[in-house]
Amino acid sequence: MADNNAPLPSRREILRATGFAAGTAAVSALDIGPLMARANAAAYPDRAIKIIVPFAPAGPTDIMARIVTQNLGNALPGNVIVENRPGAGGNIGIGYVAHAEADGYTLLIVSSAYVVNPGLYATIPYDPFKDLAPITELGTTPNSILVTPKLGIDSIAELIARAKAKPNELNWASPGAGTTPHLSGEFLKIVGGIEMTHVPFNGAAPAIQALLAGTTQVAVSALPPVLPFAQSGEIKVLAVTGAHRWPDLPDVPTMVELGYKDFIAETVQFFFAPGKTPPDIVAKLSAKTMEVLKSPDVVAQLRVNGYEVTANGPDALRQRIEQEVPKWRDVIAKAGLKPV
Repeated sequence: MADNNAPLPSRREILRATGFAAGTAAVSALDIGPLMARANAAAYPDRAIKIIVPFAPAGPTDIMARIVTQNLGNALPGNVIVENRPGAGGNIGIGYVAHAEADGYTLLIVSSAYVVNPGLYATIPYDPFKDLAPITELGTTPNSILVTPKLGIDSIAELIARAKAKPNELNWASPGAGTTPHLSGEFLKIVGGIEMTHVPFNGAAPAIQALLAGTTQVAVSALPPVLPFAQSGEIKVLAVTGAHRWPDLPDVPTMVELGYKDFIAETVQFFFAPGKTPPDIVAKLSAKTMEVLKSPDVVAQLRVNGYEVTANGPDALRQRIEQEVPKWRDVIAKAGLKPV
């Protein structure tokens, strides 16, 4: 039975009691937050994951994405699918993921265009340091300078001689403005003292098709989509831009071997999530991707397709971005390329 004669609590006691209750609720909320995040990561994924490739199908980024996707789908529950969103040198697809819901179900696999575009475009739809969360650096591949046999050119020296004799007669294709093949072609023009007309495409596959069709006489591309045509003899690789010869093309020299010091340019493939994706989900994706990339079967599969696996985690990828954005900005300025 209530004691009607009990003294009423003072105002100070009421405030103390309500303050304690509010503080307890706040502490409980803080305690529950990380637990909920870990629970969500443990249950992740519970539906299909979509990986955006910001270039056309059958190009080097698409090849990497489909190999990773196939094997990541086996390492994680649920489906992992690839969706191509090409355009604007990769900016359309990158921007799409940068502003997607940060729940781990929309991800990005992108080439070095990610670190080149900030220096090449006046405006881009993403901040390379803030808008995307690094998951893994996947692998690298050299770029390659290409012609078809019917052009009658068998070496870089002959290409430079032809271009000097007839300035701007030769058209050259690239996978798009801002890609490292584009910058490799511009660098070739500088070191060779030549003029050729640049024809950018929305990916390496259409650029290579333009070369095969005779729409352009020269192309510069990352190696993966080139290999089948090089091995069949439909395309002649004059040189690669890696530090070493590619094992599957042992007779093709590097640009450094040909006397062009420091002419080393590789296309790197990166894996990102939207910037505010929960860290536990990013960590899970990174761990599973690293596990996939260290599989001997995947290493061999990527090697056959022109890639060397790097398998560097989020911190290393973050450091690479911090180094390469200013590096490529400087290269673009020295090449005299104006922001588009």
